[in-house]
Amino acid sequence: MMSALLYYCVVYPLSLLPLWILYRISDVLFLLFMSILPYRKKVILENIQRSFPELSARDHAVLVRGFYRHFADLFIESIKNLSISKEELLQRMKVINPEVLRELLTNGKSTLFVSGHFNNWEWFITAQALLVPNDSYGIGMPLSNGFWDKKLTERRQRFGLTVVNAQNYKTMFDQSKPVSVLVLSDQAPADSRRSYWMEFLQQPTPILFGVEQMANEFDLNVVYFQLKKIKRGYYEIEFKLLTTEPKNLSYGQLTEQHVHLLEQSILDQPCHWLWSHKRWKREIPSDLQVLKAEQKKKFEDKYR
Repeated sequence: MMSALLYYCVVYPLSLLPLWILYRISDVLFLLFMSILPYRKKVILENIQRSFPELSARDHAVLVRGFYRHFADLFIESIKNLSISKEELLQRMKVINPEVLRELLTNGKSTLFVSGHFNNWEWFITAQALLVPNDSYGIGMPLSNGFWDKKLTERRQRFGLTVVNAQNYKTMFDQSKPVSVLVLSDQAPADSRRSYWMEFLQQPTPILFGVEQMANEFDLNVVYFQLKKIKRGYYEIEFKLLTTEPKNLSYGQLTEQHVHLLEQSILDQPCHWLWSHKRWKREIPSDLQVLKAEQKKKFEDKYR
């Protein structure tokens, strides 16, 4: 009941306001985050310190401040996402190289679009069906609050996207026609022993292996989408084709590719990643090298 009241009486009416007004609210939220309500400040600072150990404490503080500035805007833009029109969304999300997608239409395969929680991924999710060819799907996990999960899913799907529970991902590819599937792959994996371990932002990091697994299991095109913030409320999307033949790549190559591209995006605009996420909460397995060898053999036995 409280969730419904909050949504219908506060959040959705707020989303109907023009963004120039909502950004004034964002300015207030930024000041609150910096002083009175320092949201996950310890996590944010520790993540930044670990990722940029060469920087001074002053530089770290500048990045924390920049993150809060971006995070306040992201929070407001996520509220606006509930009611933003198709026309305004397309004005604010510009694809700079659509020819990459046109070329993929010729091979008749489904395409996996991969990136991370960088810049405004929520607007891309909502706009996906308007920007890419074929029927669009997004892989996600349901929220613990059933009301908010239902409402956010409805809003994300209103322009043609279909949200699919991660546990049911195979249903997207059991079709006679190609589809376009979105996955964000920078969450902390649930199991460190079922992850792909690599260097990311100067530290050993467990990576979800689902992109490489799906690409090989269903023979998918794989495209990294890079979101770049041009100015407040405006983003450019650049599509980078990683492969049309995943089975021709060596074990781990595809994962290394898309993770390094995300890493470069973060280095280019370091305040625009979701530093508040507890990304490095998994312990490094004591037998990591043995584990890596076992994972590689299992993968090659199945897909090669």
